[in-house]
Amino acid sequence: MAIPVLTIDGPSGAGKGTVSRLIAKRLDWHYLDSGSIYRSLALAVLKQTVDLHDVAEICRIGQAMRLEFDCGDELSVKLDEEDITDQLGLESTGNAASIIAAYPEVRQVLLNKQQDFKQPPGLVADGRDMGTVVFPDAAYKVFLTASPEKRAERRYKQLMEKGIDANLINLTAEIEERDRRDRERSTAPLSMASGALFIDSSEMTIEAVIQEIIRLLQ
Repeated sequence: MAIPVLTIDGPSGAGKGTVSRLIAKRLDWHYLDSGSIYRSLALAVLKQTVDLHDVAEICRIGQAMRLEFDCGDELSVKLDEEDITDQLGLESTGNAASIIAAYPEVRQVLLNKQQDFKQPPGLVADGRDMGTVVFPDAAYKVFLTASPEKRAERRYKQLMEKGIDANLINLTAEIEERDRRDRERSTAPLSMASGALFIDSSEMTIEAVIQEIIRLLQ
């Protein structure tokens, strides 16, 4: 019997992670946060002070890194046995991840790592190209988005709650720039998979988004 896969794609800050994690817990399915895989690699590259344009070395680090996901109340991620969860959300990590994710060679190295997460009883995968590239044959596909202003507002609140100083105007500009980079990259650009359910979460609660996706699964 085929292993069911639900892909949830969309731009940064649309709520994909929260929604995907909660659905995976309700269904008792496995969970893949592809953004964390790219961010983990970005962090490993930054820690080793490797140039962000040294594609061969980035690929070598990607092949060697060992990742562990723990989907409890909050996602926790271990890179080579070190808990790096708190460092994944840093703007420097996100920006580096966006740069290295544009390299076709890096995406190929991480593609196999992501596909290994497809195991019984099912998988919820969130990212930018889960439904278009990583799991094109997924039975269920969602494209979740929100306006750049709303996404920046959410990010601003998150950072302030963690005691990290932030500037709303700068965050909005960074999100718009990241969207542009993700849309325009030559390999696996951010786009909606054919047949995906489109959801704009700008004015929706998390629970409302979850209910809409659960209806799709039923």
